[in-house]
Amino acid sequence: MSRTASLERATAETTVSVRLDLDGTGSHSIATGVGFFDHLLSQLSRHSLIDLDVAASGDLVVDEHHTVEDCGIVIGRALDAALGDRAGIRRYGDIRLPMDETLAGCALDLGGRAFARITPRPDPMTGVNPWLELLPHFLESLAREARMTLHLDVAGAESVHHHAEAAMKAFARALRVAVEPDPRLGGDAIPSTKGTLR
Repeated sequence: MSRTASLERATAETTVSVRLDLDGTGSHSIATGVGFFDHLLSQLSRHSLIDLDVAASGDLVVDEHHTVEDCGIVIGRALDAALGDRAGIRRYGDIRLPMDETLAGCALDLGGRAFARITPRPDPMTGVNPWLELLPHFLESLAREARMTLHLDVAGAESVHHHAEAAMKAFARALRVAVEPDPRLGGDAIPSTKGTLR
């Protein structure tokens, strides 16, 4: 069974198209118009082994917020579509991931319930680097649309680059485990006592 999805979403603020393959090798083509975000999405693909193509255009003259948020929405919806009824998957993934001085921990559940807790969350009004607000917002949007429970914590970072990259790599590695087929479960079995994850 093909675990792929292709989606497009157009609003007055952005146009985003996403194609993904859960059983890929981490190949990617990313073009959002936001260089650092392109870098983070490349990390997401490479470390999850999900093939990912993302093309986005939008109101970058305002700022990056709408592009980042809307990419999260469309990638989340594409993940949900590619997972189908979620039969046969491991469902859960968790990892502790070091990156130099930074340690990121991520645990997620593809059980159909949307929730995200991402820490630390700095006050965006204090003038800190915007990626400390934008990346959590991207992941929250993705988790909501993918119907995913996501817990992510980053500690010890001495640069925003390390903070954001460690967070994305940890998320990607946990996602990689969660979407994998579970050989003990079998392809048609739903990993829930309810018998459904819809």
